[in-house]
Amino acid sequence: MKIKSKILIIAGSDSSGGAGIQADIKTVTALGSYAMTAVTAVTIQNTKGVTGVIPIKPKDIANQILFTCKDIKPNGIKIGMLHSSQVINSVANALAKFKNSKIVLDPVMVAKGGARLINQSAIKTLKDRLIKKAYLITPNIPEAEVLTNIKIKNLKDMTQAANILLNFGAKNVLLKGGHRKSNYMQDVLLSRNEIKIFKNKKIKTKNTHGTGCTLSSAITTFLSCGKPLKKSCELGIKYVNQGIGSNPYYGKGHGPINHLNSIIINKKFR
Repeated sequence: MKIKSKILIIAGSDSSGGAGIQADIKTVTALGSYAMTAVTAVTIQNTKGVTGVIPIKPKDIANQILFTCKDIKPNGIKIGMLHSSQVINSVANALAKFKNSKIVLDPVMVAKGGARLINQSAIKTLKDRLIKKAYLITPNIPEAEVLTNIKIKNLKDMTQAANILLNFGAKNVLLKGGHRKSNYMQDVLLSRNEIKIFKNKKIKTKNTHGTGCTLSSAITTFLSCGKPLKKSCELGIKYVNQGIGSNPYYGKGHGPINHLNSIIINKKFR
């Protein structure tokens, strides 16, 4: 398989392998692209929860970005866990030195088990410094509620929240509806000129660890290969749903999805 594009991932590490940098690398690789990384934090976690977060110094995060991009220029950039204002400012300043129109921001704030991964001042800095730089932001409902200060109960609320995020300067918003209690998933893609609702049957399982990280990385990969936004979101959602449906049932808590669902092994390697 020929490598299709190069992706820079700026995110935290997940020791259990289901989310964060590990999920991002698996996703980008499984979809045929080349993954580079700038690690923002090291987390101590498994499928049952997070017991520790070890931050990387903001200067070291910026240097990872700068040193990597000077050598191998990325076609797309995915941003995940940024845990402090200093880190967000450092990332924003580093990215300002490179031109890249395919930046996807996944505003990671709460782990699947409920642990808070970002502080209050960092949320304000995220709004001020990074949302405007992103081509697409991909919050879930709890993250969108934190960013917009509104309660989201239905599709109308989701659309309202997405509009508020557009007014913050986001170019496009994909608001994920997985936290709503229903038999169907509804994800809202909103831009200045268009709204698209992706509707899929919800798969009943607790093994959904890392779905947000995986989706944003999948969309970044498709965008970096030249696919339009709507198609990239559609393909990304399909990839995640197939990963959930074929999950390996690992762990005693919220288990990982199957990132290899897109790979067909060449006959000679079987």
